[in-house]
Amino acid sequence: MEFRTSVNLSSNTQPCFFTSSNTWRRNLSIPSFPISKTSSFHDVSFSCKASSNNNNTISPVKEMRNSAVFEDSRVFELSNLTALSPVDGRYWNKVKELAPYMSEFGLIRYRVLVEIKWLIKLSEIAEVEEVPSFSNDARDFLEGIADGFSVDDALEVKNIERRTNHDVKAVEYFLKAKCQSHPEIAKVLEFFHFACTSEDINNLAHALMLKDALNTIMLPTMDEVIEVICNMAKQNAHIPMLSRTHGQPASPTTLGKEMAIFAARLSRQRKLISQVNLLGKFAGAVGNYNAHLAAYPSIEWPQIAKDFVESLGLDFNPYVTQIEPHDYMAELFHAIIRFNNILLDFDRDIWGYISLGFFKQTTKAGEIGSSTMPHKVNPIDFENSEGNLGEANASLAHFSTKLPISRWQRDLTDSTVLRNIGTSLGHSLLAYKSSLQGIGKLQVNETRLNEDLECWEVLAEPIQTVMRRYDIPEPYEKLKEFTRGRAVTKESIRDFVEGLELPGEAKAYLLKLSPHTYVGIAAELARAIDSFISSENGTSIL
Repeated sequence: MEFRTSVNLSSNTQPCFFTSSNTWRRNLSIPSFPISKTSSFHDVSFSCKASSNNNNTISPVKEMRNSAVFEDSRVFELSNLTALSPVDGRYWNKVKELAPYMSEFGLIRYRVLVEIKWLIKLSEIAEVEEVPSFSNDARDFLEGIADGFSVDDALEVKNIERRTNHDVKAVEYFLKAKCQSHPEIAKVLEFFHFACTSEDINNLAHALMLKDALNTIMLPTMDEVIEVICNMAKQNAHIPMLSRTHGQPASPTTLGKEMAIFAARLSRQRKLISQVNLLGKFAGAVGNYNAHLAAYPSIEWPQIAKDFVESLGLDFNPYVTQIEPHDYMAELFHAIIRFNNILLDFDRDIWGYISLGFFKQTTKAGEIGSSTMPHKVNPIDFENSEGNLGEANASLAHFSTKLPISRWQRDLTDSTVLRNIGTSLGHSLLAYKSSLQGIGKLQVNETRLNEDLECWEVLAEPIQTVMRRYDIPEPYEKLKEFTRGRAVTKESIRDFVEGLELPGEAKAYLLKLSPHTYVGIAAELARAIDSFISSENGTSIL
């Protein structure tokens, strides 16, 4: 987007021009503030202090609020700068790939698809003689409307909706108008939306939106996050690192093994996401096929509905009210929340490791870390990811608890909530990409890791454990007295071990041990992460 302003401080109005790549443009008149003609733009100052002595004084802020800018809503037609949601504004370029699926355009497109598929299904039912089997030409015509559905088509639907004040009925009218020119389909226009309630169309559209968005965008990005963290695990499998439990030095691990834990956890949740059955219903106004049977009492409508829903790649739910109860959505969103929480845990750990100096971050020429401290390179990608994961999870949690609840056979509260799913997925996607970007900047600082490992008191654990094996009395208590509140060094540890009555082999092992080598099988666990994920979880799709 190009943004250009023109300001004339010497007149009573300020013409402003907004231009963008989509060619929309507005010219405005904005009352100017009382500024001297010799003032520069940066000389303008605002005072928020109210004056009770001069009732004619209007603060610049109040004057601005009363100006044409705020009265003329056309100024704020949607752009990156005027969007209320940052996923449609500041972060649009990072999440726009979700738009074909999760936007209102996507919802309308899937509604059109369901309506067309239902009309074709009716033409295949022999008992519905009024809708003869369609020719190949008629089928191609109908499927071409769905396959070629464009933004202009969606705008046409929205124009119809302005008259009908009903979004699904607008789709039906759009299709009738679109098919009027085809002689074969024109004879059966009234069978568009036959025996359907709006929710028969909507619930399938929402399920298809989720299915395609997850399979095409979300799951592959989750897989990329898991793969990148797996690579971190394998590449750093051998690098020892001091652990911290309760924030205090603890038995050493390896950097790679700690990364492998996150890869394994994320992979399990990703599998659970892909195992959620996306359900659909097609049973009429209250789930009983009332209208269907009134028109064609001899047809097995439940089987027809089941076949139709499954033909769309969804699972059939036979027990419904006017709506599909959305329980599967609660399962799905809870699973995504768990994935997001694990990634948030990863973000915070990496943030902490950067703070400890275990990682350095590569920089790009011209980038600024802090506006006042030139030396800083802030871990902003992991902070951005953490913030967006929190934002996503707050909404996803609301969806999970709200959507399965609907008064009696249906209330409308789910409708407005469902329209926000794309925003939550957008925040999740943005978080995944931010984590990936942050990981791409990390450089392991082995020098700092080695410095941190000069913490010889952590060897109290293996020493007292070996002492237990060889029946030395009170091993824990002896090490507690030796280490707690005292400076423990390599030499003092060595002297302590030398004084123990242990077999020569056991004593030699302990004398050779250091915090750098006391890592158990951490390296092996890190190197085996790929095979664990492949055998335990896989990468299935919905």
